[in-house]
Amino acid sequence: MTATESAQILAFVLLVVFLAYVLAILVPFLRRRPDREGNADAFTWHAFVPCRDEEVVIGATIERMRSRFPAMHVWVIDDDSDDRSAAIIAERAAVDPHVHLVQRRRPTARTGKGDALNAAYAQLDAWLPAGTDRSAVVVVVVDADGILAENALRQAAGRHAFGNPATGACQAAVWMSNRDDRDPAGAAPGRLGRWWSRYLIRMQDIEFRTTIAAMQCLRGRTLSVGLGGNGQFTRLSALDAIAQGERTPWHGSLLEDYELGVHVMLAGFRNVYLHDTHVEQEALPGTRRLLTQRTRWCQGGMQCARYLLRIFTSPHVTNAGALEASYFLVQPYLQMAGVLLWPTVFVAMVAQGSVSEGSFWAWFAEAWWLLPLVVITGIAPFALWPLIYRRHIGERTGIGTTLGWALGYWIYMYQSYVCVPRAFTRILTSRNGWAKTRRNAETDHLFVAKEA
Repeated sequence: MTATESAQILAFVLLVVFLAYVLAILVPFLRRRPDREGNADAFTWHAFVPCRDEEVVIGATIERMRSRFPAMHVWVIDDDSDDRSAAIIAERAAVDPHVHLVQRRRPTARTGKGDALNAAYAQLDAWLPAGTDRSAVVVVVVDADGILAENALRQAAGRHAFGNPATGACQAAVWMSNRDDRDPAGAAPGRLGRWWSRYLIRMQDIEFRTTIAAMQCLRGRTLSVGLGGNGQFTRLSALDAIAQGERTPWHGSLLEDYELGVHVMLAGFRNVYLHDTHVEQEALPGTRRLLTQRTRWCQGGMQCARYLLRIFTSPHVTNAGALEASYFLVQPYLQMAGVLLWPTVFVAMVAQGSVSEGSFWAWFAEAWWLLPLVVITGIAPFALWPLIYRRHIGERTGIGTTLGWALGYWIYMYQSYVCVPRAFTRILTSRNGWAKTRRNAETDHLFVAKEA
Protein backbone atom coordinates (compact mmCIF):
# COMPACT_ATOMS: atom_id res chain seq x y z
CA MET A 1 0.00 0.00 0.00
CA THR A 2 1.42 3.35 -1.05
CA ALA A 3 1.56 6.45 1.15
CA THR A 4 -1.10 8.09 -1.02
CA GLU A 5 -3.44 5.14 -0.57
CA SER A 6 -2.84 5.17 3.19
CA ALA A 7 -3.65 8.88 3.34
CA GLN A 8 -6.84 8.33 1.37
CA ILE A 9 -7.98 5.52 3.69
CA LEU A 10 -7.25 7.62 6.77
CA ALA A 11 -9.12 10.56 5.25
CA PHE A 12 -12.09 8.29 4.54
CA VAL A 13 -12.14 6.99 8.12
CA LEU A 14 -12.03 10.51 9.58
CA LEU A 15 -14.79 11.59 7.21
CA VAL A 16 -17.05 8.71 8.25
CA VAL A 17 -16.45 9.47 11.93
CA PHE A 18 -17.25 13.14 11.38
CA LEU A 19 -20.46 12.44 9.44
CA ALA A 20 -21.57 9.91 12.06
CA TYR A 21 -21.07 12.53 14.76
CA VAL A 22 -23.07 15.14 12.82
CA LEU A 23 -25.94 12.66 12.55
CA ALA A 24 -25.61 11.75 16.22
CA ILE A 25 -26.01 15.36 17.37
CA LEU A 26 -28.64 16.28 14.79
CA VAL A 27 -31.26 13.66 15.69
CA PRO A 28 -31.59 14.41 19.45
CA PHE A 29 -31.65 18.13 18.73
CA LEU A 30 -34.51 17.89 16.25
CA ARG A 31 -36.47 15.43 18.41
CA ARG A 32 -36.11 17.11 21.80
CA ARG A 33 -39.16 18.21 23.78
CA PRO A 34 -39.50 21.22 26.10
CA ASP A 35 -38.53 20.72 29.74
CA ARG A 36 -40.89 21.56 32.57
CA GLU A 37 -40.05 24.33 34.99
CA GLY A 38 -39.69 23.87 38.74
CA ASN A 39 -39.98 25.90 41.92
CA ALA A 40 -37.03 28.27 42.16
CA ASP A 41 -37.89 29.04 45.80
CA ALA A 42 -36.77 25.52 46.74
CA PHE A 43 -33.16 26.69 46.33
CA THR A 44 -30.99 29.65 47.25
CA TRP A 45 -29.09 31.20 44.36
CA HIS A 46 -25.68 32.86 44.37
CA ALA A 47 -24.29 34.41 41.20
CA PHE A 48 -20.50 34.58 40.76
CA VAL A 49 -19.57 37.39 38.35
CA PRO A 50 -15.85 37.59 37.47
CA CYS A 51 -14.94 41.22 36.86
CA ARG A 52 -11.76 42.84 35.60
CA ASP A 53 -11.88 46.35 34.15
CA GLU A 54 -15.63 46.11 33.52
CA GLU A 55 -16.81 49.60 34.52
CA VAL A 56 -18.60 49.91 31.19
CA VAL A 57 -21.01 47.05 31.93
CA ILE A 58 -20.82 45.91 35.56
CA GLY A 59 -23.26 48.45 37.05
CA ALA A 60 -25.99 47.56 34.56
CA THR A 61 -25.36 43.85 35.06
CA ILE A 62 -25.77 44.07 38.83
CA GLU A 63 -28.92 46.18 38.46
CA ARG A 64 -30.41 43.79 35.93
CA MET A 65 -29.74 40.68 38.00
CA ARG A 66 -31.04 42.20 41.21
CA SER A 67 -34.26 43.40 39.56
CA ARG A 68 -34.85 40.18 37.61
CA PHE A 69 -33.95 37.80 40.48
CA PRO A 70 -34.67 39.60 43.78
CA ALA A 71 -33.77 36.63 45.98
CA MET A 72 -30.39 36.02 44.32
CA HIS A 73 -27.12 37.04 45.96
CA VAL A 74 -24.62 38.55 43.52
CA TRP A 75 -20.93 38.01 44.30
CA VAL A 76 -18.83 40.20 42.02
CA ILE A 77 -15.16 39.24 41.95
CA ASP A 78 -13.01 42.27 41.25
CA ASP A 79 -9.74 40.87 39.89
CA ASP A 80 -7.71 43.97 40.77
CA SER A 81 -9.28 46.20 38.11
CA ASP A 82 -7.44 49.31 36.98
CA ASP A 83 -10.69 51.18 36.32
CA ARG A 84 -13.66 52.06 38.59
CA SER A 85 -15.12 48.55 38.65
CA ALA A 86 -14.35 47.97 42.34
CA ALA A 87 -15.80 51.34 43.34
CA ILE A 88 -19.01 50.67 41.41
CA ILE A 89 -19.42 47.26 43.04
CA ALA A 90 -18.65 48.65 46.51
CA GLU A 91 -21.25 51.39 46.06
CA ARG A 92 -23.92 48.81 45.22
CA ALA A 93 -22.86 46.50 48.06
CA ALA A 94 -23.11 49.36 50.57
CA VAL A 95 -26.84 49.80 49.90
CA ASP A 96 -27.85 46.25 48.93
CA PRO A 97 -27.09 43.29 51.27
CA HIS A 98 -27.56 40.91 48.33
CA VAL A 99 -24.55 42.39 46.51
CA HIS A 100 -21.08 41.31 47.67
CA LEU A 101 -17.63 42.46 46.60
CA VAL A 102 -14.94 39.79 46.43
CA GLN A 103 -11.73 41.81 46.28
CA ARG A 104 -8.51 40.35 44.87
CA ARG A 105 -5.15 42.12 44.77
CA ARG A 106 -1.94 41.52 42.90
CA PRO A 107 0.28 39.55 42.99
CA THR A 108 -2.32 36.88 43.81
CA ALA A 109 -4.88 38.46 41.45
CA ARG A 110 -5.06 38.15 37.65
CA THR A 111 -3.98 34.52 37.73
CA GLY A 112 -6.94 33.15 35.80
CA LYS A 113 -10.71 32.90 35.90
CA GLY A 114 -10.58 29.66 37.87
CA ASP A 115 -8.67 31.32 40.70
CA ALA A 116 -11.15 34.21 40.75
CA LEU A 117 -14.08 31.81 41.07
CA ASN A 118 -12.28 29.89 43.80
CA ALA A 119 -11.93 33.14 45.75
CA ALA A 120 -15.70 33.69 45.56
CA TYR A 121 -16.30 30.09 46.60
CA ALA A 122 -14.14 30.56 49.69
CA GLN A 123 -15.89 33.81 50.63
CA LEU A 124 -19.35 32.27 50.15
CA ASP A 125 -18.29 29.30 52.26
CA ALA A 126 -17.27 31.63 55.09
CA TRP A 127 -20.46 33.71 54.74
CA LEU A 128 -22.99 30.87 54.88
CA PRO A 129 -24.38 30.04 58.35
CA ALA A 130 -23.44 26.75 59.94
CA GLY A 131 -25.96 24.02 59.25
CA THR A 132 -26.90 25.33 55.78
CA ASP A 133 -28.24 22.64 53.46
CA ARG A 134 -25.53 23.03 50.85
CA SER A 135 -27.30 20.73 48.40
CA ALA A 136 -30.01 23.41 48.14
CA VAL A 137 -27.50 26.17 47.38
CA VAL A 138 -26.76 26.78 43.70
CA VAL A 139 -23.84 28.82 42.33
CA VAL A 140 -24.49 30.55 38.99
CA VAL A 141 -21.48 31.76 36.98
CA VAL A 142 -22.36 34.74 34.76
CA ASP A 143 -20.11 36.95 32.65
CA ALA A 144 -19.84 40.62 33.58
CA ASP A 145 -22.04 41.44 30.57
CA GLY A 146 -24.15 38.28 30.81
CA ILE A 147 -27.95 38.47 30.61
CA LEU A 148 -29.79 35.53 32.19
CA ALA A 149 -33.24 34.82 30.80
CA GLU A 150 -36.16 35.50 33.13
CA ASN A 151 -37.03 31.79 33.41
CA ALA A 152 -33.46 30.62 34.08
CA LEU A 153 -33.91 29.76 37.76
CA ARG A 154 -37.23 27.99 37.19
CA GLN A 155 -35.68 25.85 34.46
CA ALA A 156 -32.70 25.05 36.67
CA ALA A 157 -35.09 24.04 39.47
CA GLY A 158 -37.01 21.60 37.26
CA ARG A 159 -37.20 17.86 37.86
CA HIS A 160 -34.82 17.26 34.96
CA ALA A 161 -32.27 19.58 36.60
CA PHE A 162 -31.68 20.33 40.30
CA GLY A 163 -35.05 18.82 41.18
CA ASN A 164 -33.14 15.56 40.69
CA PRO A 165 -30.70 15.05 43.63
CA ALA A 166 -28.25 13.34 41.26
CA THR A 167 -27.76 16.55 39.26
CA GLY A 168 -24.63 18.44 40.19
CA ALA A 169 -24.48 21.07 37.45
CA CYS A 170 -26.48 22.59 34.58
CA GLN A 171 -25.57 24.66 31.57
CA ALA A 172 -27.96 27.14 29.94
CA ALA A 173 -28.11 27.69 26.20
CA VAL A 174 -26.07 30.66 24.95
CA TRP A 175 -27.36 33.38 22.63
CA MET A 176 -25.52 36.37 21.20
CA SER A 177 -26.95 39.61 22.63
CA ASN A 178 -25.80 41.76 19.66
CA ARG A 179 -27.06 39.41 16.95
CA ASP A 180 -29.48 41.98 15.50
CA ASP A 181 -27.29 45.09 15.75
CA ARG A 182 -27.06 46.89 12.43
CA ASP A 183 -24.10 48.97 13.58
CA PRO A 184 -22.38 46.70 16.13
CA ALA A 185 -20.01 48.14 18.72
CA GLY A 186 -16.40 47.31 18.02
CA ALA A 187 -16.94 46.95 14.28
CA ALA A 188 -14.38 48.19 11.80
CA PRO A 189 -15.30 51.51 10.14
CA GLY A 190 -17.00 51.70 6.79
CA ARG A 191 -19.83 49.78 5.18
CA LEU A 192 -17.67 46.72 4.48
CA GLY A 193 -16.37 46.66 8.05
CA ARG A 194 -19.88 46.79 9.49
CA TRP A 195 -21.05 44.07 7.08
CA TRP A 196 -18.17 41.80 8.08
CA SER A 197 -18.87 42.33 11.78
CA ARG A 198 -22.57 41.56 11.33
CA TYR A 199 -21.58 38.40 9.45
CA LEU A 200 -19.27 37.21 12.24
CA ILE A 201 -21.85 37.99 14.91
CA ARG A 202 -24.62 36.11 13.08
CA MET A 203 -22.37 33.11 12.52
CA GLN A 204 -21.56 32.94 16.23
CA ASP A 205 -25.26 33.07 17.09
CA ILE A 206 -25.96 30.25 14.62
CA GLU A 207 -23.06 28.25 16.04
CA PHE A 208 -24.21 28.48 19.66
CA ARG A 209 -27.94 28.09 19.04
CA THR A 210 -27.67 25.13 16.67
CA THR A 211 -24.36 23.25 16.44
CA ILE A 212 -23.25 23.66 20.05
CA ALA A 213 -26.82 23.25 21.31
CA ALA A 214 -27.10 20.01 19.32
CA MET A 215 -23.84 18.77 20.85
CA GLN A 216 -25.27 19.48 24.29
CA CYS A 217 -28.50 17.63 23.45
CA LEU A 218 -26.47 14.55 22.56
CA ARG A 219 -24.49 14.95 25.76
CA GLY A 220 -27.76 15.06 27.64
CA ARG A 221 -28.40 11.55 26.35
CA THR A 222 -24.88 10.33 27.14
CA LEU A 223 -24.78 12.13 30.53
CA SER A 224 -21.68 14.10 29.56
CA VAL A 225 -22.98 17.68 29.20
CA GLY A 226 -20.17 20.23 29.04
CA LEU A 227 -20.27 23.36 31.18
CA GLY A 228 -19.59 26.82 29.74
CA GLY A 229 -18.13 29.91 31.31
CA ASN A 230 -21.43 31.82 31.14
CA GLY A 231 -24.82 30.55 32.33
CA GLN A 232 -23.23 27.78 34.39
CA PHE A 233 -25.18 26.43 37.41
CA THR A 234 -23.50 24.20 40.01
CA ARG A 235 -24.83 22.73 43.22
CA LEU A 236 -22.68 23.87 46.15
CA SER A 237 -22.45 20.34 47.51
CA ALA A 238 -20.95 19.26 44.16
CA LEU A 239 -18.34 22.02 44.41
CA ASP A 240 -17.62 20.83 47.95
CA ALA A 241 -17.09 17.27 46.75
CA ILE A 242 -14.64 18.44 44.09
CA ALA A 243 -12.78 20.68 46.53
CA GLN A 244 -12.47 17.80 48.99
CA GLY A 245 -10.60 15.70 46.48
CA GLU A 246 -8.93 18.40 44.36
CA ARG A 247 -8.38 21.19 46.96
CA THR A 248 -10.39 23.72 44.92
CA PRO A 249 -13.45 23.41 42.64
CA TRP A 250 -11.96 25.25 39.66
CA HIS A 251 -8.56 24.55 38.14
CA GLY A 252 -6.04 26.10 35.78
CA SER A 253 -7.10 24.93 32.34
CA LEU A 254 -7.80 27.61 29.73
CA LEU A 255 -11.15 25.81 29.42
CA GLU A 256 -11.85 25.90 33.15
CA ASP A 257 -15.60 25.63 32.60
CA TYR A 258 -15.45 22.33 30.71
CA GLU A 259 -12.82 21.15 33.18
CA LEU A 260 -15.24 21.79 36.05
CA GLY A 261 -17.89 19.75 34.26
CA VAL A 262 -15.48 16.83 34.04
CA HIS A 263 -14.79 17.08 37.77
CA VAL A 264 -18.52 17.19 38.51
CA MET A 265 -18.97 13.90 36.65
CA LEU A 266 -15.92 12.32 38.28
CA ALA A 267 -17.35 13.30 41.69
CA GLY A 268 -20.43 11.19 40.99
CA PHE A 269 -22.91 13.86 39.85
CA ARG A 270 -24.60 14.38 36.49
CA ASN A 271 -24.57 17.46 34.25
CA VAL A 272 -27.74 18.72 32.55
CA TYR A 273 -28.30 20.98 29.55
CA LEU A 274 -31.00 23.67 29.84
CA HIS A 275 -32.08 24.37 26.26
CA ASP A 276 -35.34 26.08 27.21
CA THR A 277 -33.61 28.96 28.92
CA HIS A 278 -30.55 30.92 27.94
CA VAL A 279 -27.90 33.43 28.80
CA GLU A 280 -26.93 36.19 26.40
CA GLN A 281 -23.39 37.40 25.78
CA GLU A 282 -21.58 39.58 23.27
CA ALA A 283 -20.41 38.03 20.04
CA LEU A 284 -17.02 39.22 18.88
CA PRO A 285 -17.22 41.48 15.81
CA GLY A 286 -13.57 41.19 14.72
CA THR A 287 -11.64 38.37 13.07
CA ARG A 288 -8.47 38.59 15.16
CA ARG A 289 -10.32 38.75 18.47
CA LEU A 290 -12.48 35.78 17.43
CA LEU A 291 -9.48 33.69 16.39
CA THR A 292 -7.73 34.56 19.65
CA GLN A 293 -10.77 33.41 21.63
CA ARG A 294 -11.16 30.17 19.66
CA THR A 295 -7.46 29.37 19.87
CA ARG A 296 -7.73 29.64 23.65
CA TRP A 297 -10.74 27.32 23.67
CA CYS A 298 -8.89 24.84 21.48
CA GLN A 299 -5.81 24.95 23.68
CA GLY A 300 -7.97 24.53 26.78
CA GLY A 301 -9.61 21.45 25.29
CA MET A 302 -6.21 19.98 24.54
CA GLN A 303 -5.18 20.61 28.15
CA CYS A 304 -8.30 18.78 29.38
CA ALA A 305 -7.31 15.70 27.37
CA ARG A 306 -5.24 14.70 30.40
CA TYR A 307 -8.50 13.61 32.05
CA LEU A 308 -9.26 10.94 29.42
CA LEU A 309 -7.87 8.05 31.47
CA ARG A 310 -9.81 9.14 34.56
CA ILE A 311 -12.98 9.50 32.49
CA PHE A 312 -12.68 5.98 31.09
CA THR A 313 -11.85 4.40 34.45
CA SER A 314 -14.44 6.31 36.48
CA PRO A 315 -17.46 4.28 37.68
CA HIS A 316 -19.55 7.46 37.49
CA VAL A 317 -19.17 8.15 33.74
CA THR A 318 -21.29 6.17 31.29
CA ASN A 319 -19.61 4.34 28.42
CA ALA A 320 -21.45 6.56 25.94
CA GLY A 321 -20.40 9.63 27.92
CA ALA A 322 -16.78 8.53 27.89
CA LEU A 323 -16.90 8.05 24.11
CA GLU A 324 -18.52 11.45 23.56
CA ALA A 325 -16.05 13.22 25.85
CA SER A 326 -13.19 11.43 24.11
CA TYR A 327 -14.32 12.62 20.70
CA PHE A 328 -14.55 16.19 21.96
CA LEU A 329 -11.15 16.11 23.66
CA VAL A 330 -9.27 14.47 20.78
CA GLN A 331 -11.02 16.62 18.15
CA PRO A 332 -8.22 19.24 18.08
CA TYR A 333 -5.75 16.47 17.33
CA LEU A 334 -8.01 15.09 14.57
CA GLN A 335 -8.35 18.59 13.15
CA MET A 336 -4.59 18.99 13.24
CA ALA A 337 -4.31 15.75 11.28
CA GLY A 338 -6.86 17.16 8.85
CA VAL A 339 -4.81 20.32 8.38
CA LEU A 340 -2.08 18.10 6.95
CA LEU A 341 -4.20 15.29 5.50
CA TRP A 342 -6.85 17.01 3.38
CA PRO A 343 -4.43 19.14 1.31
CA THR A 344 -2.26 16.05 0.81
CA VAL A 345 -5.17 13.99 -0.51
CA PHE A 346 -6.33 16.86 -2.75
CA VAL A 347 -2.89 17.41 -4.24
CA ALA A 348 -2.48 13.66 -4.79
CA MET A 349 -5.80 13.46 -6.64
CA VAL A 350 -4.96 16.44 -8.86
CA ALA A 351 -1.53 14.98 -9.55
CA GLN A 352 -3.09 11.67 -10.47
CA GLY A 353 -5.38 13.39 -12.92
CA SER A 354 -2.55 15.37 -14.48
CA VAL A 355 -0.39 12.31 -15.20
CA SER A 356 -3.18 9.99 -16.36
CA GLU A 357 -3.54 9.22 -20.05
CA GLY A 358 -5.77 11.55 -22.02
CA SER A 359 -6.76 15.10 -21.21
CA PHE A 360 -7.52 16.48 -17.76
CA TRP A 361 -11.15 16.81 -18.83
CA ALA A 362 -11.27 13.13 -19.69
CA TRP A 363 -10.06 12.33 -16.19
CA PHE A 364 -12.59 14.73 -14.71
CA ALA A 365 -15.38 13.08 -16.73
CA GLU A 366 -14.53 9.80 -15.02
CA ALA A 367 -14.20 11.43 -11.59
CA TRP A 368 -17.30 13.64 -11.83
CA TRP A 369 -18.67 12.05 -8.66
CA LEU A 370 -16.05 13.90 -6.61
CA LEU A 371 -17.93 17.19 -6.91
CA PRO A 372 -21.25 16.00 -5.41
CA LEU A 373 -19.25 14.04 -2.85
CA VAL A 374 -17.53 17.24 -1.71
CA VAL A 375 -20.89 19.02 -1.50
CA ILE A 376 -22.55 16.21 0.48
CA THR A 377 -19.69 15.47 2.85
CA GLY A 378 -17.77 18.74 3.01
CA ILE A 379 -20.36 21.50 2.68
CA ALA A 380 -23.79 20.14 3.63
CA PRO A 381 -22.84 19.09 7.22
CA PHE A 382 -22.12 22.77 7.93
CA ALA A 383 -24.61 24.48 5.63
CA LEU A 384 -27.60 22.63 7.11
CA TRP A 385 -27.33 24.42 10.48
CA PRO A 386 -28.41 27.88 9.26
CA LEU A 387 -31.48 26.23 7.70
CA ILE A 388 -32.34 24.74 11.09
CA TYR A 389 -31.52 28.05 12.75
CA ARG A 390 -34.03 29.89 10.55
CA ARG A 391 -36.79 27.57 11.68
CA HIS A 392 -35.54 27.45 15.26
CA ILE A 393 -35.53 31.22 15.89
CA GLY A 394 -38.69 31.90 13.88
CA GLU A 395 -37.26 34.80 11.89
CA ARG A 396 -38.89 35.50 8.55
CA THR A 397 -35.70 35.72 6.58
CA GLY A 398 -35.77 35.39 2.82
CA ILE A 399 -34.47 32.29 1.10
CA GLY A 400 -31.57 34.31 -0.32
CA THR A 401 -30.48 35.43 3.15
CA THR A 402 -30.80 31.88 4.49
CA LEU A 403 -28.74 30.44 1.65
CA GLY A 404 -26.17 33.19 2.26
CA TRP A 405 -26.01 32.16 5.91
CA ALA A 406 -25.57 28.53 4.83
CA LEU A 407 -22.64 29.33 2.57
CA GLY A 408 -21.21 31.77 5.10
CA TYR A 409 -21.39 29.26 7.94
CA TRP A 410 -19.51 26.66 5.91
CA ILE A 411 -16.73 29.21 5.32
CA TYR A 412 -16.88 30.39 8.95
CA MET A 413 -16.18 26.88 10.26
CA TYR A 414 -12.81 26.85 8.52
CA GLN A 415 -11.55 28.98 11.40
CA SER A 416 -10.38 25.72 13.00
CA TYR A 417 -7.68 25.39 10.35
CA VAL A 418 -6.19 28.58 11.77
CA CYS A 419 -6.90 28.06 15.47
CA VAL A 420 -5.72 24.47 15.82
CA PRO A 421 -2.15 25.08 14.57
CA ARG A 422 -1.98 28.21 16.73
CA ALA A 423 -3.07 26.22 19.78
CA PHE A 424 -0.47 23.53 19.07
CA THR A 425 2.20 26.17 18.72
CA ARG A 426 1.25 27.74 22.04
CA ILE A 427 1.41 24.38 23.80
CA LEU A 428 4.79 23.55 22.28
CA THR A 429 6.13 26.95 23.38
CA SER A 430 4.55 26.68 26.87
CA ARG A 431 2.42 29.79 26.40
CA ASN A 432 -0.58 29.35 28.68
CA GLY A 433 -1.54 32.92 29.64
CA TRP A 434 -4.08 35.15 27.97
CA ALA A 435 -4.90 38.82 28.27
CA LYS A 436 -8.52 39.70 28.91
CA THR A 437 -10.53 40.50 25.79
CA ARG A 438 -12.13 43.92 26.16
CA ARG A 439 -15.86 44.49 25.75
CA ASN A 440 -17.02 45.68 22.36
CA ALA A 441 -18.11 49.01 23.83
CA GLU A 442 -14.53 49.65 24.95
CA THR A 443 -12.91 48.97 21.61
CA ASP A 444 -12.48 50.51 18.24
CA HIS A 445 -11.31 48.80 15.08
CA LEU A 446 -7.67 49.23 16.04
CA PHE A 447 -7.92 47.17 19.21
CA VAL A 448 -6.58 43.63 19.16
CA ALA A 449 -6.88 41.21 22.09
CA LYS A 450 -3.23 40.44 22.61
CA GLU A 451 -1.87 37.17 23.87
CA ALA A 452 -0.12 37.18 27.19
